[in-house]
Amino acid sequence: MSITIFLCIAIAVISFAAFSKPSLTDQLCFYPYAMWRDNEWYRIISHSFIHADPAHLIFNMVALYSFGSALEMYFNIEFTGYGMTLYIVLYFLAVVVSSIYELFIRKNDKYYFAVGASGGVSAVIFASILISPLSEIYLFFIPVGIPGFVLGPLYLLYSAVMAKRGKDNVGHNAHFYGSVFGFIFPLLFKPDLIISFFSQVLSYRIG
Repeated sequence: MSITIFLCIAIAVISFAAFSKPSLTDQLCFYPYAMWRDNEWYRIISHSFIHADPAHLIFNMVALYSFGSALEMYFNIEFTGYGMTLYIVLYFLAVVVSSIYELFIRKNDKYYFAVGASGGVSAVIFASILISPLSEIYLFFIPVGIPGFVLGPLYLLYSAVMAKRGKDNVGHNAHFYGSVFGFIFPLLFKPDLIISFFSQVLSYRIG
């Protein structure tokens, strides 16, 4: 069984368990106030295994499976001997990195908590964009595919703007930082990926 499928199954099982048992969500959610006060640091990872509702879960798992399966295969080929380990590190380190900003600015906020695998999923998507920037990404409300190198910056801009507004309950900061981390992380092990990225982008032709 691939790591991606295992992650999807594990996240789905724990998320569905939490849907019917709110106390489990309370125990596992990202809650900076309790993390600093009670040293509950496990929450920085555990929150990625639970979701707000089935729609939130399905969206993240479809994205993780769609992009993660191909990325995992690429890592296993390009990083022979440690590709699987690198893929796992990418995912879970992204979950941590994407949460750090809120961890500090919300440390005294008794009412802030967050759930979801979006930080790790965003990293997987943007690592995929780095490797294959011309691959088209389809959104539910747009009938045509958009090249990753076009959609990526738009998504980052959207996340930054929405995070600044702060008028909804979506973790836009986690999306932003997870995405940036996912793009940068593979470059630490294979710097020439950036050359390949720009070569592909410059070769793009509309139609």
